[in-house]
Amino acid sequence: MNSENKTSGGHLLALFTIVVWGTTYVSTKVLLVHFQPVEILLMRFVMGFLGLLLIYPRPMKVERGHEKYFIMAGLTGITCYYLLDNISLVYTQATNVGVIISVAPFFTAIFSHIFLKTKKLGKYFIIGFLLAMVGIFLVSFNGSTNFQLNPLGDLLALLAAVVWAVYSIVSRKIGDLGYPTIPATRRMFLYGMVFMIPAVINMGYHPDYSKLTDPVILANLLFLGVCASALCFVTWNMAVKFLGAVKTSLYIYLTPVITLVTSMIVLGERVNLMSGIGIACTLAGLLLSQKQD
Repeated sequence: MNSENKTSGGHLLALFTIVVWGTTYVSTKVLLVHFQPVEILLMRFVMGFLGLLLIYPRPMKVERGHEKYFIMAGLTGITCYYLLDNISLVYTQATNVGVIISVAPFFTAIFSHIFLKTKKLGKYFIIGFLLAMVGIFLVSFNGSTNFQLNPLGDLLALLAAVVWAVYSIVSRKIGDLGYPTIPATRRMFLYGMVFMIPAVINMGYHPDYSKLTDPVILANLLFLGVCASALCFVTWNMAVKFLGAVKTSLYIYLTPVITLVTSMIVLGERVNLMSGIGIACTLAGLLLSQKQD
């Protein structure tokens, strides 16, 4: 595949992935009525791992010294990110989480500059970052009438964005090492599930599997496990390999719009004036940060 085709393919893969991931907050919110966050997480990634194993059953040989990258990717991109993400949805709206997660490209750019020695962060990036942070602060208010903060869920979502930025850098490193995308993703899933074990022990894992006979519940879990996990982690990692971590992460900017629309349709969530201003500030900050100095 030539350079132009890789670039075009990378953009299509990133767009597809973000459209799916933008709806996962809503799907997870539906499942949280019936299951605990850690129960959803483990079931989801066991399904994803088995799906990848069926697609590509052959083992993958990892060079000496490279295993640490897969361990880090599993810890950050699977266990920590999704645990923070799922728990945050217990305390705040899906719309809030979608907006806050969209600032992950800021942290990806900052970490890329520090660890990968990419270009210097300019004034527009800094101004955009500050504007987006103001937007997140406004989104975190429960409503314009009582004007009280609900910090826990939104703080967890912000931490998830930071963790995802770390994962983006590590996954780019794995992509640069030349490992096949599907078995590499499967290996990340394996480590992610290993790191979930302490959370499963401490938070409790007692799902009522009889609820899976409900078509709506089963469909949402299959969507998260097969499509959003097995398939989309492959498409995202391929996009990172073709476009780079920073450029691919820019597609996360679309997350708030996708999540907002789906949460209003499916969950009946509403955006008040304060949240609307916050969303506008966050998106404006994200766009401004891309302006060249």
